[in-house]
Amino acid sequence: MSGCSMPHLPPPPPALPPSTGASQNSSEKKKLYQTIGSNRSPVEGDYTEPLLIIRHRESSFSRALHWTLVNTYVPSLIQDGPQCGLVALWMAAHLLRPSIDMGAIFQAALARGFTAQGEMFSARNMALLAEEVCGCKAELLSGRLSGRNATRIIKHLWNRQPVLIPYDEDYNHEPCQRSGHKAHWAVASGVLLGMDQGDPGTDITQPDPTLPWIHLLQDFSSPSTCPSADNSHLKEVYILAKQGKSLRYQLWNLDDVIRSNEQLRALDPQRCGDGTMYVLPQGGVEAGLAGQAVLLHVRTLCDSKAHKMDLNSLQ
Repeated sequence: MSGCSMPHLPPPPPALPPSTGASQNSSEKKKLYQTIGSNRSPVEGDYTEPLLIIRHRESSFSRALHWTLVNTYVPSLIQDGPQCGLVALWMAAHLLRPSIDMGAIFQAALARGFTAQGEMFSARNMALLAEEVCGCKAELLSGRLSGRNATRIIKHLWNRQPVLIPYDEDYNHEPCQRSGHKAHWAVASGVLLGMDQGDPGTDITQPDPTLPWIHLLQDFSSPSTCPSADNSHLKEVYILAKQGKSLRYQLWNLDDVIRSNEQLRALDPQRCGDGTMYVLPQGGVEAGLAGQAVLLHVRTLCDSKAHKMDLNSLQ
């Protein structure tokens, strides 16, 4: 890791699990995002909030393209401390194991030596943790998120399954490029596709009554073909994501997310000198996060036999 040398640390003595949304130190001043979150409520529903976002940015989307929206609602949770990865996993777990407790996720990560404060600087460890606490199959993508990996992400979201993505967080929580100094985790649960031909699943989509140029995937019981990222007719791709500093969905251009993800290189120098212990993998932030994401699958008997992750290869 450039700029800071921090060894892989053993876990500290067991601590009480953090309470959901509550400060571990009641006298500690709340962060701005915690104060804002405490005065708001999430907007529920697969398409309710995504359509509000699109309507607000309607002029940004070319009517020359055919737009298809797919999303599966995940709940919101405001993080307490550097727990963005664990909170993103908790939100994703709603689609896999809804009853999971945030404190249980933290304790599992602590027991495995994956974290000291709640931080997660390793996508590989995130995949292992997800399999343990969610009972799902976790697939680690590596070697950049463009090309074939972008196709995997799009198809996974099209099939209504979550993706955990590390990126650099800007002041408005959107992807930026700060060399990993603002490394953050988000969960993506939906995708908006703009194509220059008809919808790939016209038989199972319906125009939204309020935004008729947006087609919503409705029939999830029937198989449908998802366009590939390298499909010449696929012109624009946006993902719907949530992260632990807001209750709201955000709509991000997938290319912006990929660029942010691939330049995660170093821990913020201020963190290096603040006296706080963090667990980093061999090679630091760049080795642990850059060019990587985690696909979470609902585990089936077929998955267990034919596609089960080789856990030993991730150790």
